[in-house]
Amino acid sequence: MAKVKTAHFCQNCGHESAKWLGRCPSCSEWNTFVEEVISKGKNEVTAFAKTSKKTSKPRAIHEIKEVPHQRIQMVDKELNRVLGGGLVPGSLILFGGEPGIGKSTLMLQMAMQENKHKILYVSGEESEQQIKMRASRIGALNESCFLLTETQLESIFKHAEELQPTMLVVDSIQTIHSETIESSPGSISQIRESTAQLLRFAKQTETPVFLIGHITKEGSLAGPKVLEHMVDTVLQFEGDRNHVYRLLRSIKNRFGSTNELGIYEMLGSGLRQVDNPSEILISNNQDQLSGTAIAATLEGLRPMLIEVQALVSTAAYGTPQRSATGFDLRRLNMLLAVMEKRCGFKLGAKDVFLNIAGGIKVNDPAIDLAVMASILSSNADIAIKKNICLSAEVGLSGEIRPVNRVDQRVSEAEKLGFDKIIISKENKGIKQKDFKIEIVGCTRIEEVLRELFG
Repeated sequence: MAKVKTAHFCQNCGHESAKWLGRCPSCSEWNTFVEEVISKGKNEVTAFAKTSKKTSKPRAIHEIKEVPHQRIQMVDKELNRVLGGGLVPGSLILFGGEPGIGKSTLMLQMAMQENKHKILYVSGEESEQQIKMRASRIGALNESCFLLTETQLESIFKHAEELQPTMLVVDSIQTIHSETIESSPGSISQIRESTAQLLRFAKQTETPVFLIGHITKEGSLAGPKVLEHMVDTVLQFEGDRNHVYRLLRSIKNRFGSTNELGIYEMLGSGLRQVDNPSEILISNNQDQLSGTAIAATLEGLRPMLIEVQALVSTAAYGTPQRSATGFDLRRLNMLLAVMEKRCGFKLGAKDVFLNIAGGIKVNDPAIDLAVMASILSSNADIAIKKNICLSAEVGLSGEIRPVNRVDQRVSEAEKLGFDKIIISKENKGIKQKDFKIEIVGCTRIEEVLRELFG
């Protein structure tokens, strides 16, 4: 009889130990170690083993010929953008997000729309009837999409070998289990082994594989941290359930930038791609209200105009509150200190609430000027002049600093019908004759206030 080999794994970070430990030495969590069977003995076989006649040997790097990968262009343009320009053959993509945010809907919708590619959609959480009901609601039935309700990894590889799909979607990796591991599905060892076998399958067959993953209550992807290191791309699907908009971001991408952003609108018939996010992130309210400013920002290569809302009021309970939604709270405190120290505005005894409309999070420093403008507008209860947007960073001494790719920001503001944009005077290469919109360059906050409030 083969000897059974066991080990203890931390359910939080995946740290392996030969014996049980009360506290994990890696992540410092208590009572997270569980015992799992990792090997039955010498008769263990791998779930996916494909022989290759190629033998590896050391080669000089200048002798290796670079073969560019022909990316697969999908119907979903937002997904193409976030992936870096398309889907790379043989890539392994981990797709995470909160429960009910729309991960399965987006992947099924992608599989339904790809008429030119044969897609195998493997579900370990839903039955065929449930998936068919959701596909009918989406309204696009693809004859090249095949459904498989299976959780055993060996059976999935058997069907994939017979079908030869162009893409493989696994929903979700926490439900898949391999016969080579004795632990239950969702455990650290099962997730690690299943992902390793799927990675080998993707690289040897040049088949892109999408893995849908769960997240923990802290918001991180469930399973060992090594899971994120094994895959080529990690995508995060986020958004507020009370809002109809969903944001697709790239946390890790070996084949492209991680600064791109995809925006979807959740409808009863599925997820709709938002081609022009500036139109949905700016309210159509015709009344001029105080505390509102428009900022020209960039998400990757995509220029967007967003609405910054601020509310300044006297602190009712003595201690002033500082609250920011969609913006870094520490940067808000820094900008408030600049306004008080350099500009003379007394805001230390007032509550300041800041919100980025649309439920998105922005890290671009180019919205600093719009944040300050909205706060000062709310404090004085004076509305900013209509059809004016701002795009500049604010320094600690109160100077207006330049931002990158300002020509794209100016062009986006002009396309949406704005009459004036305020930028830093230090921005080079911007000529008024190239744009119809009025471009105003400023160096200090005082100059900006004169342009905004007259």
